[in-house]
Amino acid sequence: MRNPNKRGQFHPIRAVGVSAMGLWLGAGGCVRGLEDVDQRTDALIRERSGLLGASTSPSRVWGGAGNVDDPAYRRGTPGTLNPQAGELKYDAADEKRDIDERLKSFSEEGQGAMELNLQGALRQAQRTSRELLTREEAYFIAAIRVLSERHLWNPQLAAQVAATVTQTYGSELPTPTALNVVNSVGVTQRLPFGGQLAATYLFGLTDQLRGAATDSYVQTSQLILSGTIPLLRGAGDIARENLIQTERDLVYAARAFEDFRRSFLVDISQEYFNLVQTQQEIANETEALELVRRTEQRTAALVAAGRLAEFEKNIASNEVLSRTATLASLRERYILSLDRFKVRLGLGLDQAVKLVPEEFNIPDPQVTPEEAGVLALQYRLDLQTQRDQVEDSRRAVRNARNGLLPDLNLSGSVTMGNSDSRSLGDATLINPDSNVTTAGATLTIPLDRTVETYNLRIATIGAQAAERSFGQARDNVVVDARSAVRNIELARFSLQIQERSVQIAERRAEEQELKRDEVTAQQIVETAQALSRARNARDRARTDLQVAILDYLLRTGQLRVSRDGTLERLPGMGGVESK
Repeated sequence: MRNPNKRGQFHPIRAVGVSAMGLWLGAGGCVRGLEDVDQRTDALIRERSGLLGASTSPSRVWGGAGNVDDPAYRRGTPGTLNPQAGELKYDAADEKRDIDERLKSFSEEGQGAMELNLQGALRQAQRTSRELLTREEAYFIAAIRVLSERHLWNPQLAAQVAATVTQTYGSELPTPTALNVVNSVGVTQRLPFGGQLAATYLFGLTDQLRGAATDSYVQTSQLILSGTIPLLRGAGDIARENLIQTERDLVYAARAFEDFRRSFLVDISQEYFNLVQTQQEIANETEALELVRRTEQRTAALVAAGRLAEFEKNIASNEVLSRTATLASLRERYILSLDRFKVRLGLGLDQAVKLVPEEFNIPDPQVTPEEAGVLALQYRLDLQTQRDQVEDSRRAVRNARNGLLPDLNLSGSVTMGNSDSRSLGDATLINPDSNVTTAGATLTIPLDRTVETYNLRIATIGAQAAERSFGQARDNVVVDARSAVRNIELARFSLQIQERSVQIAERRAEEQELKRDEVTAQQIVETAQALSRARNARDRARTDLQVAILDYLLRTGQLRVSRDGTLERLPGMGGVESK
């Protein structure tokens, strides 16, 4: 009977025990490895967190130009300006300061303020806006890609010098050592429907640096003319696919840039109108504040004379405080909006700007929602791009099918050269009688086209998705155009209502002024509130109408922007008038 414990023999229980021990040690090692990773990570985080207190010059923090050769740019630990709390200083303001005057000083335009009307703002944005510059650079890059691709279809020149040293080890002494220098100059030309032609001139020199040979060097030269033309796979327009797509992408980039310029004009105009509207709200609120202040003074005099109760004066006083707070909030909103507007225009925040009110005064378009939808389908640039991208996706399907074809290529070459020579003049000449001509055809049967089949399926799905996306975009364009027409009518209707409300509130204020001895402070306050609300609503309705007309032109593809960034008026629009 065999002894199972004999050395060298298999023992199943021992094997299981060894395996279990190995798993336990492996798991323990893994746990210790993870703990080590955590410890190293914590140490690195503590190290980097400690670097936040390092001193860095403010110019580096605020993005100074600097020198790209500065070693600081290549360090893995850029400096951080983050002083400790004890190194900073907080100056407490006097709570008894004149806050109202301080708020007014924030809104002062200062000396040398740049006056901007709507046309000036649009021209300024055309020159200095960062957004516009970024979009223009994207268009520029698309043009560079086209130039780069076109260059590849021009004759490509190439020159090369290769030098090799060959050491042969053998029994003879001395061992031969040779220097081989090959100079090549060639030109290649892509063919429009696939393949390429090439012409290469080779000049070689071999020199026996050390050896048994007595000859010093041997020179050779060759002129090689060759060409390859595909007949199936890779033949036809697919050979120029990159060039075709980059050319089309440049058209898409041109449309996108022009579309952005139109949208940008609408955005800048809307921000300008909103700022002018806020200006008018400040004027309305200032007028209302003056009215309630006069009411407060008159009521205070009547209270002092014993003709009115104290609460009448308190009503007016509370309204003065409320109006003062509202006016301060409006001024702050205007300052914030103006700063953001300057950033959008690309102006410095220190540049004082004074907005001059101006309106487009474009008459309402005489158009139906259905007609607007037809115009949008004809003129919208983004829709035209999506339509052309559907064609791109269909072309991609055709190109993917071409990838399933077998390879059938015609090739040929003519090699002309000379015999080995030790005379430089003889070596550089080509002997027409010494040439070799070859021609052939290569057929490669596709035994595995799995990847190409997958690519065809992906291209097919992409084409179907592009068609669906275009259909949805087309419907959305029509919806937007119709909505734009309705928004104009709604804005015009709202403006008419608000103008009527202003007339009513103004007549109410005039009647109370004529009968001021018969009205209470509460009535005057309510009238001032109603008049202010009506005027603000009228100004908002006027702004909404101007923006709605511009939005209609944008959504129907009829908005045109001149080279200086201003609106290019269509026949029938009229001119520009300032308030």
